[in-house]
Amino acid sequence: MEKSLDQLDWMELLCQEFQLEDLDIRTYSPLTFAYIGDGVYELIIRTILVKRGNCSVNKLHRRASALVRAGAQSKMMEALEPALTQEESRIYKRGRNAHPSTMAKNATMGEYRRATGFEALIGWLYLTKQPRRMMELVKTGISYIESEEKTWTGSR
Repeated sequence: MEKSLDQLDWMELLCQEFQLEDLDIRTYSPLTFAYIGDGVYELIIRTILVKRGNCSVNKLHRRASALVRAGAQSKMMEALEPALTQEESRIYKRGRNAHPSTMAKNATMGEYRRATGFEALIGWLYLTKQPRRMMELVKTGISYIESEEKTWTGSR
């Protein structure tokens, strides 16, 4: 049974509208996964914030920045790493061990590498069309950050 246009998920629609082919995911570098994962993760965080209630863009930016910075992503991996599948762990480690050409301004090298691993994992989950698992990990990571640092309590 063919899906109607309204029933297609947005990834399918994007691929359909721009005639994008599925490529062999095994040929992607971990930094490519991190590149797309950075954008996907930021979109998830921004969507959560906007859906939690209308407020100033400045306040939205501050709240988003608290979770998308390398230090927060690194901290999330403390909670996530033990729960990763073998394949997810392999992707995370490939991203963590990659040698990016840039470095975050306000993070240590270790935090930046763990954050790159986190973003690679998010990108891989996105490209392999595993949104439920991606959301499960992001939700677990956010909950951990909230309980550890109280940086994002969702006050509107």
